[in-house]
Amino acid sequence: MKQLHSQFYIERYQCVLAMAFATDEINKDPKVLPNVTLGFRIYDTCFSDLAATEGAMHHLSNRRESAPNYSCNSEQKMAAIIGDSPSSASVAIARILGVSRFPQISFGSGLSTLSDKRQFPSFLRTAVKDYQPEVIVQILLMFGWTWVGLFASDTEYGTQGSQKIREEADRYGICLEFSETLSAGASKKRIGHAVNRIRTSSAKVVVLYVYPAEISPVLEELSQQNITGKVWVAIAGWFSSLVFSRREFWKTLAGTVGIASYSGAIPGFKDFLYAIHPSKYPGDIYMKLFWEHAFGCQWKDTLNQSKVSGSELVRASKPPCTGKEQLESLDAALYDVHTFRFSYKAYMAVHALAQGLHDMLSCQIEKGPYNNRACADSQHFLPWQVLHYIKNVHFKNTAGQEMFFDANGDSPVAFDILNWQLNADGSSGFVKVGRYDAAAPQEEMLLINVSRILWGEGSTQVPISVCSKPCPAGYRKSSLLGQPSCCFDCIPCSEGQISNKTGSSDCIICPDDQWSNEKRDRCIPKVIEFLVYEDPIGTTLSALSLLFSLVTALTLAVFYIHRHTPVVKANNTALSYLLLSSLTLCFLCALIFIGKPTELTCMLRHVLFGIIFAVCLSCLLAKTTTVTIAFRATQPSSILRRWMGSRTAYSIVLVSSFIQVLLGLIWVSLAPSFPEVHSQAMYGTTIMECNEGSAAMFFAMMAVLGILASMTFVAAFLARKLPDSFNEAKYITFSMLIFITVWLSFVPAYLSTKGKYMVAVEIFAILSSSLGLLSCIFVPKCYIIILRPNMNTKEYLTTTTKSIQKY
Repeated sequence: MKQLHSQFYIERYQCVLAMAFATDEINKDPKVLPNVTLGFRIYDTCFSDLAATEGAMHHLSNRRESAPNYSCNSEQKMAAIIGDSPSSASVAIARILGVSRFPQISFGSGLSTLSDKRQFPSFLRTAVKDYQPEVIVQILLMFGWTWVGLFASDTEYGTQGSQKIREEADRYGICLEFSETLSAGASKKRIGHAVNRIRTSSAKVVVLYVYPAEISPVLEELSQQNITGKVWVAIAGWFSSLVFSRREFWKTLAGTVGIASYSGAIPGFKDFLYAIHPSKYPGDIYMKLFWEHAFGCQWKDTLNQSKVSGSELVRASKPPCTGKEQLESLDAALYDVHTFRFSYKAYMAVHALAQGLHDMLSCQIEKGPYNNRACADSQHFLPWQVLHYIKNVHFKNTAGQEMFFDANGDSPVAFDILNWQLNADGSSGFVKVGRYDAAAPQEEMLLINVSRILWGEGSTQVPISVCSKPCPAGYRKSSLLGQPSCCFDCIPCSEGQISNKTGSSDCIICPDDQWSNEKRDRCIPKVIEFLVYEDPIGTTLSALSLLFSLVTALTLAVFYIHRHTPVVKANNTALSYLLLSSLTLCFLCALIFIGKPTELTCMLRHVLFGIIFAVCLSCLLAKTTTVTIAFRATQPSSILRRWMGSRTAYSIVLVSSFIQVLLGLIWVSLAPSFPEVHSQAMYGTTIMECNEGSAAMFFAMMAVLGILASMTFVAAFLARKLPDSFNEAKYITFSMLIFITVWLSFVPAYLSTKGKYMVAVEIFAILSSSLGLLSCIFVPKCYIIILRPNMNTKEYLTTTTKSIQKY
């Protein structure tokens, strides 16, 4: 990276100060490493992988010109290397140190690959490994952002991180509208392309998985073009950079949310940072550089100096440093003495090393962890022996915060969630709005106080960043052809299905006993439907059934009272009584069809109906046959004379009825009707009805009725003009026409209806056909008996008969 060596980073220097503070704290603690004094050397790697490698080799060999696998220092023993901060530099160092299992504790490298102990067996870190992609995706999920853009660093760190973000995003249904890479020193064309992607993007949220130096040119261009309204989600490195100290970026970056290294407590460190002064640490070659950079001044003894510690410093005219400047006057964005994020990791790295050395030197003879339970030689210990103890440290620092390494040499994963806020008074700063703790229960890992967040332009309303608005309850997503999964249409759920939450991908099928409501957002119990007496239809049909049965009973009473009159006696009184009784039962059997179906009512419904109607039709057939035989057997030599008499009529009734009774008994015995529930027959309704059990037996009984009706109709039609003043044949003909018409109309109506209406149609057919028989056959006779008694005499009958015969 060009010219990075000429810059001075205060936050990095604070890590040096944290290491010095920790070393001094340990040396003063009689409980840790008693009689042992810790020291350290600082090597500036200048953000260069090559310089980091050279520094590691120099420390190992203790020579200006490094000699691999050789150390010139026989007196001072170096126990471990703490660093480096950039992941790329740590990788370079770790490959060398891993050969001899030399301990390395990094306080800033987060690359996930460094957790691989086969490649980097001696690498440990107090910095959190690159768990940031998972945390970033969890933040996106918490705010409901499913349509985002991504900028990633064009390095191994950025490549691995962006790939992990894509995987996690796909896992949770988050789509990337665009994904771009950036590198330091990008061309104007590349910067312009990035700015154009941001400006034309419909996504309101942009994830920044890049180093601040890589995107700074893009931010400059965005600021110049006054492009705002985007929410930036940044990684940990951002919040320790100087990007937020540039006022021209404030409006663009307002509302930025991101993750930052966990800010641990370092008791006494604040006072230490305020107490430092070049005069106190004359051997610290960086102290004066820090002072000059912090206060914008220049020391007199460095005025003509062109090189300091190998770094070229280009100085403009600055006021001289007096040494009386007050550190308390520095802005927190430049010299943060309250929130120790980066420096805390360096502080804990020193303590982890010290605790490992303490455990190693506290080893009791014959209780050691090595072969033969040996302990390490305190004067001539080997690197892998120190590594063993450091890997197994588990302690609490002076603030009571726990520290340990897992099997991969990683420290516990914990982040702070920060929000960069631009206040109405022109001030700005970071506000901690939440935290992420991987060790917490699943539901408590990510906690964010949304009410504390201040978005761009001072808004407290969470911005919306979606390709398509979430489907409301009652709808489901329908993917758009050629579009990401986050872009969709909303389709209403089908009947019997629901979606009870916003953003459902699929509709849920309701249980069999439930159905969807009109909004399709919840299942409601189905209405159990069967024809009941309380229903208007049921009330009407039951009333008609009772009324007609009463009228039929009254007609029977009238016939019985006038049983000796010619009209009653003219056409077989016994058959008339039987027919009227059967019609009464026909009207009453309709009541069996009303009410909740049970095993008994289902079994009796069609069987009783079929038998009773068979008796009715048999009576009519017997009546018609008797009249026909009577008029056809007038000749003494006619063979029909032997069939005359009531025996023939009764035989017809018995035989026809017996056939129907036999079919009914077979039906009831082998496959009787039974109650059945149909949950899918009608929308929102569970139909309870009687299953015929055997459709063949049902149609067989109906066929017998059809045959009897047809035979009766033919016989009556042929006998309709026989000379008799009380000839019933023409009335029976009309009644059979009504009967056949009703039942032929019944079949399609019955098949086209469901539920209670199907039962109502069947009851209506029973009542109307029975009423047709009653009206056509008995109403004319009742008219004569009640209203025209003069016609109900033997003289009138004889006279009328003669007139008919003469005619």
